[in-house]
Amino acid sequence: MNFDRKAAFAIAKGWLAVILVIAGTAVAGAASFQPLEIVTRNGVQVFSVEMATTEEEKQTGLMYRKELADGKGMLFDFNPEQEVSMWMKNTYVSLDMIFIRADGRILRIAESTEPLSTKIISSRGPARAVLEVVAGTAQKYGIRVGDRVGHPLFGGK
Repeated sequence: MNFDRKAAFAIAKGWLAVILVIAGTAVAGAASFQPLEIVTRNGVQVFSVEMATTEEEKQTGLMYRKELADGKGMLFDFNPEQEVSMWMKNTYVSLDMIFIRADGRILRIAESTEPLSTKIISSRGPARAVLEVVAGTAQKYGIRVGDRVGHPLFGGK
């Protein structure tokens, strides 16, 4: 039997690198989803949202993603309530950005934002959080300014 120890070590090292990359991707991509409800005139709409609470999570947001399913989204926590500015840099999916006050009422909706744009999208008033969902969601479900959002950030569900 002809055994090349260097070649075997190189192969094992290569597989270990692949395993570490896959494991790192799984951990980085792992997100906890939480339910969020919006009470509209048409009824209650339920979403499953990823939380963006750390500075890194808020800076990255939905960047680099190629799709976002209907009913999914990302909720950015900007506690305490403050003027919030967002943009679409490195974001490939058009979004509806829903700016939410500390009391859970919708302050503003920026519909169908432009992918990859560096244009600043402002809350136009103090907001506690921003919900990003796929473009067209607000219109599809009749979500309007003043509607109530139910989630623990706002003292509800």
